[in-house]
Amino acid sequence: MAKVPAAVVAASGLIGGYGVARWTRKRELGGVVLTVAGAAAAQQWRQRAGGKAAGALTAAYVAAFAGSHPLAKKVGAWPAVFGSAGAVALASWAVADRRG
Repeated sequence: MAKVPAAVVAASGLIGGYGVARWTRKRELGGVVLTVAGAAAAQQWRQRAGGKAAGALTAAYVAAFAGSHPLAKKVGAWPAVFGSAGAVALASWAVADRRG
């Protein structure tokens, strides 16, 4: 069975977390999706690129989540989420996924 690339897992966590929070009106549920996907991506990053890279990509994941909030005030919620998810996915691919 083929593994889902960490870039896809991370982007899906950001997009899915926001979607779940928005549609259920329960931010906590969105946080669960965000956290589970982030942990799964971090595990893959560590396996593929090592601890330092995994730490840096995890920090980028958290920064993308946090940064999407002020960005949403300028461009809208969904564009901010998609942009942040895309940035994390690109970083993940460049650092970890293209090696595998």
